[in-house]
Amino acid sequence: MQETKDESGRVDTIRVVTIAASLGGIEALPRILQELPADFPVPILVVQHLAENCPTYLVEILQARSPLRVKWAVDGESPEGGTVYLAPRGRHLTVTPIGTFCLRASARVNWVRPAADVLFESVARYYGSDALAIVLTGSLEDGAAGSVHIKQAGGWVLVQDEESCRCFDMPRSAIRSGAVDFVLSLEALPYAIMCLIMSFGATSLFRVARSNLAVV
Repeated sequence: MQETKDESGRVDTIRVVTIAASLGGIEALPRILQELPADFPVPILVVQHLAENCPTYLVEILQARSPLRVKWAVDGESPEGGTVYLAPRGRHLTVTPIGTFCLRASARVNWVRPAADVLFESVARYYGSDALAIVLTGSLEDGAAGSVHIKQAGGWVLVQDEESCRCFDMPRSAIRSGAVDFVLSLEALPYAIMCLIMSFGATSLFRVARSNLAVV
């Protein structure tokens, strides 16, 4: 994994991407994943809120649009690069102190299970400054408190902008938390991810944001 440096001289090595999405996320997620290369070097952990009593074909929907491997996260497995792991419905997804997944049927957080806040907090503890968190379209405020944990650990936080969101509640809550680095259009988010993770460097992310997006 290559190190990137932003304009302040900060050095970063991103080892994981975490994504939170709710209302509108099933449309937004494929538009991000389809732009990432098959040799994407780090795991992507996703919390997408789903209706509990309806069949879900989220893996199939995302796999059809992405060159990456897409699967439900399994308790005890270790995340691998080039794979998108989805939090199963009705279980909180966390990363343990030894880097494996733990699925828990504990109490709802922000009225949902899985909750992005639970995942983000565990990712912040394990990956520290090597984590990138993204909050996409969705109602209520899941992901805001978790974004604070990511930011306090030294990681990066990006959110989808209001114009491209079906519902701006979740990104707005993250912005109000003070933890967000950039507010980006859905179209720009995959390029921002690549800037931070691949060899383009974090400075390129600043250029992308300043050219057509809002900087928080």
